[in-house]
Amino acid sequence: MSTDNTPPHLAGNFAPVPDEITVTELEVTGAVPPELTGWYLRNGPNPHEAASAHWFTGDGMVHGVRLDGGRATSYRNRWVRTSTLATGAQVYGRDGEMNLAAGVANTHVVRHAGRTLALVETSFPQELSCEPGCELDTVGPYDFDGRLRTPMTAHPKTCPVTGELHFYGYGGLSAPYLTYHRADASGELTVSRPIDVPAHTMMHDFYLTRNHVVFMDLPAVFSIERAMDPNGGMPYVWSDAYGARLGVLRRDDPHGDIRWFDIDPCYVFHTLNSYEDNDGRRLVLLGMRYPSLRDGVTVATAAHLWRWTIDLVTGAVAEEQLDDHPGEFPRIDDRLAGLPAEFGHATAAPVPELPQYDPDESRAAIHRYDLRKSSVASHYFAPGRFPGEAAFAPADDRPGGPGWLMTYVYDASTDRSDLVILDADNLTREPVATVHLPRRVPAGFHGSWLADA
Repeated sequence: MSTDNTPPHLAGNFAPVPDEITVTELEVTGAVPPELTGWYLRNGPNPHEAASAHWFTGDGMVHGVRLDGGRATSYRNRWVRTSTLATGAQVYGRDGEMNLAAGVANTHVVRHAGRTLALVETSFPQELSCEPGCELDTVGPYDFDGRLRTPMTAHPKTCPVTGELHFYGYGGLSAPYLTYHRADASGELTVSRPIDVPAHTMMHDFYLTRNHVVFMDLPAVFSIERAMDPNGGMPYVWSDAYGARLGVLRRDDPHGDIRWFDIDPCYVFHTLNSYEDNDGRRLVLLGMRYPSLRDGVTVATAAHLWRWTIDLVTGAVAEEQLDDHPGEFPRIDDRLAGLPAEFGHATAAPVPELPQYDPDESRAAIHRYDLRKSSVASHYFAPGRFPGEAAFAPADDRPGGPGWLMTYVYDASTDRSDLVILDADNLTREPVATVHLPRRVPAGFHGSWLADA
């Protein structure tokens, strides 16, 4: 815990690192699986001037580890060099116009149609150089050859059946506040459809099934007063009056009607998965649910895994909590996105810098949900070791088959970080490999295992 007046989001492992480095031939405890050849990349805030108003607003930095033939051959970290970092450009101008080429690009890093994209939900993607060497240099903003006219969510979803990339943009000071987009497997933007919603709400994630897209219209509502306040933090407030609902759109009719289904008020930053059941009659949605948010985006309680089941025939929605373990950053084998997946994973990592930290509950964990048997296996970390999101890296070409979980783990006793590789099918065992990194990797958001083609 910081002893000075440093804000919690700039203290401890939230504090930024000061520079970019490249180090080769990393020390490994255990053995890197020889099947793993590629890059593990993870994005997160790292304010270039060592200061930011909120954790969510720091300049993006991507941290990457190269695995090749059973070796950990290099580590590198690079800022995403946006115009915001370079010149202070802002997404919102004084006249209300949006500069979508600006932004901090600090939330996720994904690959589609041969492009590696750093994402934040307020702006265009920023393309990074990653073919073939993953130098992580910033190529610049990417707008799908001029076709994208809105921001892009940091949580796009690739359909494993068609290869299409589904995403949306939200925000702005006037309607339409939400637009659904789709790019084909070659990267061409083929659908951009405005959606009528009553207000600009924070919409961090969504659901995809084989035949449907599902949007979450939840009561974290944009506040122009907070947006204009230089000390206001994130520009959202919780609205008990707004309500909560799920919007279902058929993928084969992307410009057709959207059906809205009311649910109990809550917030979901991150979805685990969704799929169709009972011959397509029911949509099953899985996500990490908060009962509410405080001060717009601040969490007051832990999130837990919940399931929403929408009966498309009767219009009924069933809501139920599936597990008592707290968790966040849920992930599956991405090759099953929108399809039934037997297993899902989430991270539980108490953070000493945050006020709700309880030292008696300080053992962080990665949880593996068996969604068919309703059971949980957990890998607990030693006290003082804190994992981030765990991305799934497959061992072979069978979706839902064996594989590994990869996560950066911060060690408070050494003020360093490791890349930890766990056997997903044997999660309670010791790590398969621990790659010792030359420096601390600050707490961050989302990443991807990018296997060599």
